[in-house]
Amino acid sequence: MAHDQETLNQFLDTVSRFVRERLVPLEESVAETDAVPDDIAAEMRRMGLFGFALPEEYGGLGLSMEEEVQLAFELGQTSPAFRSLVGTNNGIGGQGLVMDGTEDQKKRYLPKLASGEIIGAFALTEPEAGSDAASLRTSAYRDGAGYVLNGTKRFITNAPEAGLFTVFARTDPTTTGANGVSAFLVEAGVRGLSLGKNDRKMGQRGAHTCDVIFDDCRVPSSALLGGVEGQGFKTAMKALDRGRIHISAVSVGVAERLIRESLHYALERKQFGKPIAEFQLIQAMLADSKAEAYAARCMVMDAARRRDAGENVGTLAGCCKLFATEMVGRVADRAVQIHGGAGYIADCAVERLYRDVRLFRIYEGTTQIQQLVIARNMIREAQS
Repeated sequence: MAHDQETLNQFLDTVSRFVRERLVPLEESVAETDAVPDDIAAEMRRMGLFGFALPEEYGGLGLSMEEEVQLAFELGQTSPAFRSLVGTNNGIGGQGLVMDGTEDQKKRYLPKLASGEIIGAFALTEPEAGSDAASLRTSAYRDGAGYVLNGTKRFITNAPEAGLFTVFARTDPTTTGANGVSAFLVEAGVRGLSLGKNDRKMGQRGAHTCDVIFDDCRVPSSALLGGVEGQGFKTAMKALDRGRIHISAVSVGVAERLIRESLHYALERKQFGKPIAEFQLIQAMLADSKAEAYAARCMVMDAARRRDAGENVGTLAGCCKLFATEMVGRVADRAVQIHGGAGYIADCAVERLYRDVRLFRIYEGTTQIQQLVIARNMIREAQS
């Protein structure tokens, strides 16, 4: 592990208290205002949460994958909006730069991402390219000493706040496959880059997404990630593999919170003269939720350790994302059922979390894409 156990435990304890004492009490307010308070963002910066997965040499905490998922278990105990604020810097918005950026690019941007001075965003999805990411249409053509980008990106997390976009665009117009895709580091405010209105979502209020539009957006050649054309799709897939393990860990954290809420309610709520926790059908829902959350936690920890050991965990990351995000959806549904009518009321935490977790099965690769990835990898391995 990247840190000694005592130091890691102290850090996780600090984050756990921060979640319980500062974030949980603000959940309803964040949902109503659709904004994370500035003072909370400042506290997260001071704690190093904007750079927990970024290398120490660039100002981050340098957590290993195993350490990162333990942190995600804690951050998952509250509204996903709080984690989302720091998630892109550490995940898909920053990892492409860590994995494939040039040294000059890393020195220029990673310290700012790690400190929270800027927010990173991962601009891959388009109106007609989501699950089929290799078919993206945003173009980038050479013009003198730079490139000109044209196209629209959709549902881009943290785009309204972003200071740096990792943008995926087609530099080879002669191919429609993955090989013609390159990645660019585009700073907010550059001429030709504009944002659409904030999306109104089913859940996860406080975490913002919107369209990002490129209209003859000119960037220097130094913006090409890694300085190499045609590597963008590979960069995206590597970043998503890590991100899928992280989102799986967050799903586990939310599930554990939902189970706690459900157990507390079942012990307090009385029907037919006794707590509903004494009824076997309620117990069955609690038990199923506990078992599934435990299974997902074990899967995530195993995949994280294997990644730290240098294994190719593409298949395992897909397995985690498939199981954990579907699991938390089932747990959320049971939580609403256990709460009965109270679980359908807007000021109940499980009602809000029920809507929030629905997104986990969609972004960073839908459940159906995970099924395809897992099966295709199995077939490829069997034929090799």
